Amino acid sequence: MAQDQLKVLNALDVAKTQCISLVTKLLGRIYYTKPGALKPGSLPPNVSAAVNGVAFCGTLSGQLFFGWLGDKMGRKKVYGMTLMMMVICSLASGLSFGSDPKGVMATLCFFRFWLGFGIGGDYPLSATIMSEYSNKKTRGAFIAAVFAMQGFGNLTGGIFALIVAAAFKAAFPAPSYATNPAASLVTQADYVWRIILMFGAIPAAMTYYWRMKMPETARYTALVANNAKQAASDMSKVLQVEIQEDQEKAAELVEKNKTQFGLFSKQFMKRHGLHLLGTASCWFLLDIAFYSNNLFQKDIFTAVGWLPKAQTMSALQEVYMVARAQTLVSLCGTVPGYWFTVAFIDILGRFFIQMMGFLFMTGFMFGLAIPYDHWTKPGNHIGFVVMYAFTFFFANFGPNATTFVVPAEIFPARLRSTCHGISAAAGKAGAIIGAFGFLYLAQSPDKTKTDAGYPPGIGVKNSLMILGGICALGFFFTFLVPEANGKSLEEMSGENEDQSEDEYQTASIDNKTVPV
Repeated sequence: MAQDQLKVLNALDVAKTQCISLVTKLLGRIYYTKPGALKPGSLPPNVSAAVNGVAFCGTLSGQLFFGWLGDKMGRKKVYGMTLMMMVICSLASGLSFGSDPKGVMATLCFFRFWLGFGIGGDYPLSATIMSEYSNKKTRGAFIAAVFAMQGFGNLTGGIFALIVAAAFKAAFPAPSYATNPAASLVTQADYVWRIILMFGAIPAAMTYYWRMKMPETARYTALVANNAKQAASDMSKVLQVEIQEDQEKAAELVEKNKTQFGLFSKQFMKRHGLHLLGTASCWFLLDIAFYSNNLFQKDIFTAVGWLPKAQTMSALQEVYMVARAQTLVSLCGTVPGYWFTVAFIDILGRFFIQMMGFLFMTGFMFGLAIPYDHWTKPGNHIGFVVMYAFTFFFANFGPNATTFVVPAEIFPARLRSTCHGISAAAGKAGAIIGAFGFLYLAQSPDKTKTDAGYPPGIGVKNSLMILGGICALGFFFTFLVPEANGKSLEEMSGENEDQSEDEYQTASIDNKTVPV
């Protein structure tokens, strides 16, 4: 039973994969191709920024709002809200109204904002629920596994896009754009991007039944809702053992909880202020570097032959090639890094893995930046690809996973979801800077060599130097984050500071393994 109740957490992270990157080139061809142009159309910079940016803004808002709400209403109730929002908005994203570019993009942006809002709530809630269900010996691996399912989500989205693109390409063959611009874009291509975006609703909807069966976490019920009896009943079902609450100690706990400090109190700042600064700043700095990968991803795809020039392909062929490239990236780079973290986080510890990850990212960023002119010369692209791959391997086997894990372990139960949401929102702010700020910053200083619609910048080499410095800052800010490996949540948060740990009804969780 417990296995069924908790596998929803992993399933949801498959559900929350966003497939927009797989279809942006197709959207550009359908709605922004100019008759007689030498190259197929692409999304203008302002439209591309809007389509991607609204999801980031929605996610940031959802992380703050649902993180706070999860501590007020309970993990289970709020988790259900995020699921329904994700299902509805995934479907609606593929049903964008109108046929003119402005109408389609406006409605797509509207639904992507609210999709991001729902996805944002999943960050603090999935991490908090898993941390509160897990035992202290394997808690890190369980929380990291929830986050690692994003890799499988990206892989699933890429494979599904491959299947859809291949099916439509076989049913509606078309020449390349260079051969016949008009014929290269079949009218049925408009269905492809809609089907791919709507696919995200299916796995999310499939998790609904299991989520509704999942009880509230015992730690929330006992420590926040002050209902030790219900907590004991719920954990008896999950652990499949009989647990009897101590009425006297439960009453003492209720009285103690009445005097506990809040988020904006001096006591919180004294006990956890630096911890929150550490989790938020590390996630912020990590996501600047992590989401800046679009600076050179397209060049890498072209260099290794994964993505031919747009004019040499039909619209559906381009969707297929983009999906194939991103599937290979997920399979070879993203998934292995995540699961290395799952395997070693409870052995090496969160602190060591995060420090190691930031250190290697710093080294590889400077290794890309300092000899950048060398890497751009013919015959040297493979070395660049290898350096690039290791940079993001150590992001995933490093701070990209640990920044998700640690905030769910070190704060009090009554503030755990809120603090995780604040940390995640700081990360998403960094993602916005990385994805958009550096896209402009990395443009060539020579205005004749910039991408269409972009002003001159400082160039890729100087941008990579800055990113190396940002990773180095992440290394040093990690010293603000405590090590939670092998310690109970109450021990880390200080909730048992005045009492021994065995006085808490919820301590029984840490002595048993919840099957997942």
